[in-house]
Amino acid sequence: MIGYISDNLLIPILDFFYGLVPSYGLAIVALTIVIRLALFPLSAGSIRSARRMKIAQPVMQKRQAEIKSRYASNPQKQQEELGKLMGEFGSPLAGCLPLLVQMPILFALFATLRGSPFADVPYLVNLKVLPSDQIAAVEPKPFKTAKHSIFITEKNHFPVIAALPGGTKIGSGDSVKINLQTLNGDSYVNELKKYEDGPKFSPSWKVTKGEDIVKVSSDGTVNALTPGDATVEAKIPGLAAKSGFLFIKALGNVGFYVDGAIHWDIAILVASFGLTLVISQVLSGRGMPVNKQQSTANKITPVMITGMFLFFPLPAGVLLYMVIANIFQGLQTFLLSREALPENLQKILDDQLKQKDKPSVSIASEIISDSDRLPFEPKSNK
Repeated sequence: MIGYISDNLLIPILDFFYGLVPSYGLAIVALTIVIRLALFPLSAGSIRSARRMKIAQPVMQKRQAEIKSRYASNPQKQQEELGKLMGEFGSPLAGCLPLLVQMPILFALFATLRGSPFADVPYLVNLKVLPSDQIAAVEPKPFKTAKHSIFITEKNHFPVIAALPGGTKIGSGDSVKINLQTLNGDSYVNELKKYEDGPKFSPSWKVTKGEDIVKVSSDGTVNALTPGDATVEAKIPGLAAKSGFLFIKALGNVGFYVDGAIHWDIAILVASFGLTLVISQVLSGRGMPVNKQQSTANKITPVMITGMFLFFPLPAGVLLYMVIANIFQGLQTFLLSREALPENLQKILDDQLKQKDKPSVSIASEIISDSDRLPFEPKSNK
């Protein structure tokens, strides 16, 4: 499903924007905004639901406990009253459905930006080499990898898969060829000959696991040396992997620290992601009572998520998308936080804000008016 959305929705939109302005960086920005605008009604529903539940949750928990206690011996009445409570404030799970609906599209967008043309595309084939006297008993099962759209030019791209007609189990001493091919079965290498710059997108081959078990040649032929497990990778260069945008040196760059060098463009993108995440959280809590435990979690979460991208790096193009998406999310949250609440929730919020202010007033009053009162003496009535 994700591949279908990517090939039939996102890549055509990407092609359209690149045709208007020949910049893959701008195409990423435009694609992100278009998808976020399309998902605005769904994400707005999730944000509204989360805002309302944050206000209603303390009251709901209290009333749920009262209902369960009062109707402990009458489950039917208990469920009826709980249903009325949900009808009054809404279900805590109401915001999950819009989120689930939009997740496939967001995952597809993420996958699109991690593949061609923005990054090199790897095809991994896991092989099992068996002793030569055992391979005859193995029934061949054709193997194919997932397809990836490969860009040869800005306007020409097609799906490519890696295939092994005889399957991934081979005998020691045998040779097999991993075929990179189109969905029609045409050779990928032959397709490249149709384009002037086709040779630039020739695949590179290497053994990523089990170098003593198999060897691979430049045309994808695998020679099995000894029994064991091995992994062979074919990698096709991304058309825009080395294209820059603003301060980004290359949209396909991966990692903050690579080969002893710091990629400051990646560092700026990661820091921008963390900053926009914090701003979005601040806006989501605007005008709400402060929960100390939640406040602590909100401070720690952006740091943890941001730090994760230093240890589990992503291509610069993906990070650019995430920063733009966070900015859009922050603006959306700001606009929705200004919406009027239902009357019952507004009353609860007003009461919560008043209770939040009471302790400081009470403490100040005690210091000023009752400074000479002993701890066990009652308060004076003035």
